[in-house]
Amino acid sequence: MSSPSPVAPETGPYGADLSDPGAFVAGVPHETFARLRREAPVAWHPDINGGGFWVVTKYKDVWAVSLDQATYSSARGTALLKVFQQDQLEAQSSLMLNMDPPRHTKYRRIVNMGFSPRMTSKLEPHIREMTNQIIDTVAAKGHCDFVTDIAAELPLQVIVEMLGVPQEDRAKVFEWSNTMIGMDDPEYMVTEEGGSMAAMQLYMYANQLAEQRRAAPKDDLTTVLLNAEVDGEKLKEGEFDAFMLLLSVAGNETTRNQISHAMLALFQHPEQWQLLLKNPRHIGTAIEEFLRWASPVMHFRRTAQRDVELRGQKIKEGDRVSIWYVSANRDEDVFDNPMTFDILRSPNEHLGFGIGPHFCLGANLARMEIRIMFEELLKRLPDIRLAGPVSRLRSNFINGIKHMPVEFTPERIHR
Repeated sequence: MSSPSPVAPETGPYGADLSDPGAFVAGVPHETFARLRREAPVAWHPDINGGGFWVVTKYKDVWAVSLDQATYSSARGTALLKVFQQDQLEAQSSLMLNMDPPRHTKYRRIVNMGFSPRMTSKLEPHIREMTNQIIDTVAAKGHCDFVTDIAAELPLQVIVEMLGVPQEDRAKVFEWSNTMIGMDDPEYMVTEEGGSMAAMQLYMYANQLAEQRRAAPKDDLTTVLLNAEVDGEKLKEGEFDAFMLLLSVAGNETTRNQISHAMLALFQHPEQWQLLLKNPRHIGTAIEEFLRWASPVMHFRRTAQRDVELRGQKIKEGDRVSIWYVSANRDEDVFDNPMTFDILRSPNEHLGFGIGPHFCLGANLARMEIRIMFEELLKRLPDIRLAGPVSRLRSNFINGIKHMPVEFTPERIHR
């Protein structure tokens, strides 16, 4: 991974250098993506770490690449833009993120039911209770860090409970997630070995939890994974560990950032917050606009399995192909006034959760968490407002917010 640099972000052939995490610290470089959509919707882009990759920015093309797994592979080279060494690739191959059908289909089936609409709807009363307890911790103070005190807490508490991790250990999961996702950020910066160590610590913890569940099974995802079979065989330890890593990191990181970005967008467009306050029934369309406006995962990578042509560009076998959801969700050919934040936007067929076989496993759960959080914030902290500078994650992969100070009228009466 590249190290943080004190110098200005690099520039690329169409504006910001999309291979440079520093180019995203001030926000997603939407002007660069708009130019790419106009001038070079499938463009070759040099990589500051060496070599280069294709950048796919139009909605239709992101959709097409996502659905054609035979041509554009997640397994070959992984779904991450980074170039891995062979020994690292072997470790990455156990992550469901880095699988193609039919293997991906078999592994995804193991946990699909746990995230179905029927299963997540059962959690709603409990998630609402969690949400109010989280707001309780800050409501009387009149100020807090919205990210760490509110947005991060709900998805973290929910996913650790689903996995069977004790709530008192959730800070460990939070720290390991930040270390693995934020390796290019100076606040979390560790060596690449340090990032691997965070993964190993999570694996060790997961294996200890597995031992407990073998002795005393419970109604949680850890027990489900231990009992699961693929082609008649139980998951190997590395496969179990990979599931636990993916579920624990993806289950808290993305929704944390989505809630944070939604709140920031409402701060930046106060008339939209007022519209929600007066008409809370609009929360459904608002959530879809949150997801379109600031997709937590900005891109994924595929690797060409054969020579192929896309929009007249000749992509060679083995080339890295990056598909940018943050650009597709602002495509002028699909969305009217795409640079306008409109919580009443309909239709809104965004790609905030991706598309195709790798469509976000936790989409139902994420939508519920976002909805409940904002339903309760509208009721309990109606005058919440920004109280200082927003600190963004230094990453060209995760559209992250690390800190966001807010203030509000303190609650005088406890519920």
